[in-house]
Amino acid sequence: MNRFKHSLAALSLALALVLSLAAPVRAAQPSDSLEQAVEQGCSILRAAVNLPQPGTLGGEWTVLALTRSTLAVPQSYLEYYYTRLSEQVTLLEGVLDKRLYTEYSRTVLALAAIGADPTDVAGYDLLAPLGDFEQVVWQGLNGPVWALLALDSGSYEMPVNPSAPVQATRQLYVDEILSRQLDCGGWNLGDRGGDGEADVDLTAGALLALANYRDQPAVAQAVERGLDCLSGLQAEDGSFLYRGTANAPTIAQVVMALCALGVEMTDSRFVKNGCSPLDALLSFQLSDGSFCYTAGSETGDLRSTEQGVCALGAALRSAKGESAFFSMNDTPYTVPAAVSGGLSGRHPDVKVLPVTNPDITFTDIAGQDCRTAVEALAARGVISGKGGGLFAPDDTMTRAEFAAIVVGALGLIPRESDVFADVSPSAWYAPYVGTAYGYGLINGRSETTFDPKGTISIQEAATLLSRAAVLCGLDTALTEEETAALLPAGADLSSWARTGTAFCLREGIVEADLVQSSARENALRSQVAQMVYTLLLRAQLI
Repeated sequence: MNRFKHSLAALSLALALVLSLAAPVRAAQPSDSLEQAVEQGCSILRAAVNLPQPGTLGGEWTVLALTRSTLAVPQSYLEYYYTRLSEQVTLLEGVLDKRLYTEYSRTVLALAAIGADPTDVAGYDLLAPLGDFEQVVWQGLNGPVWALLALDSGSYEMPVNPSAPVQATRQLYVDEILSRQLDCGGWNLGDRGGDGEADVDLTAGALLALANYRDQPAVAQAVERGLDCLSGLQAEDGSFLYRGTANAPTIAQVVMALCALGVEMTDSRFVKNGCSPLDALLSFQLSDGSFCYTAGSETGDLRSTEQGVCALGAALRSAKGESAFFSMNDTPYTVPAAVSGGLSGRHPDVKVLPVTNPDITFTDIAGQDCRTAVEALAARGVISGKGGGLFAPDDTMTRAEFAAIVVGALGLIPRESDVFADVSPSAWYAPYVGTAYGYGLINGRSETTFDPKGTISIQEAATLLSRAAVLCGLDTALTEEETAALLPAGADLSSWARTGTAFCLREGIVEADLVQSSARENALRSQVAQMVYTLLLRAQLI
């Protein structure tokens, strides 16, 4: 579990940087229209989270924000998330967390949004834990709130959990939420009734979960009390505060609750000095489409942007009379699609490689971000270690080694060639160099020399992988304007590497900070493994 937490922390920092650099921003201003605001938010979020990973940031919430908005999300984007989730579930043997069952609820919501079956993810049932009432409610109000939202998102049958001391039902979760309502009408994390202080986020969450159960008189009464409480907690500028500070995620939660309940933003209870919660939320959206956490900030952050886009999506769906944000029976997506065998436009010689050594690993990649990529490639015989159970992730890679990896990754049949005078026909790498050259993947240093023992740089690796992408059936065409927009400012790239590197940036094959700081430096074995692995994912070859 720690490996994924560390990886997520690194991802969060990287995504926050992308949001801050995505475009020059001005002071927060309301967007001209809700639809435009949604489009801008989706665009910046899609650019910031190029490769969605399982987790609270850059994962499930991003998937929910994009799929439940007006933006058409590429199938491959969602399949990438599903693939990474399947890998994580397999590694964790189906146990996302031993105590916090909101991990299951959040994941089920994303699976519902992409049309995937939560009862069979890599052979594990991720819905079943929500049948354990005591475990779900252990973490306080959040447990039953998000369990109900998850169960209702796809109208799932209540899972039977034979190991649960108390088998959960929807009504048990509803009653649990009702029993925790405070005298003031709101909710907080731990109190069960009484004169405790209401928390805006949790009050909004409880109202979200109860929205589908208002046919019950007790629920209808609780909802009205909760709305009155929220109205009383609203600031004079239409915003809502968390620990004394108005912030975008808290306001977003209220907007989503009101939309789920069918409460208009013009409802007099929620218009203060002419400002509704939606007006307040839009004031946190920057000119590039991202959302800042606190008013006056000129830098967007990922969490605020995810939550802000979700709320805008909910408001837009409500305005159009579409299904509620968390009611996902109408999702247009179906993931996973039919078993992938590569893209339809791939070269006929490009093949999907079978797993031949599923248990292979290396002692020096434990806890490292490259582990998944290295193990996936090694399991298919694409990459090997350095002996002694070591992979040597920080070693550089020669041009000959790189040629062998790319040829192997595409499933191409190695064929010898005598094009280069410095590539002996008896050298182990001769067939790979000849094949890579024959398919137009790699050139020599000159017409007669290849430099097989020379190291390969980041920009060279990106350029060669962009050529491999063409064989895989990916569209690599970019205009000069698109290339310039994709490349980070100040990147020290050779002119011949610009387009290929820009393509790799667009597809997430190479990271922007790596291009910006190290484009001409030698590529490390760990970096090459990650780049090749991501290409194969994009090409649906793995």
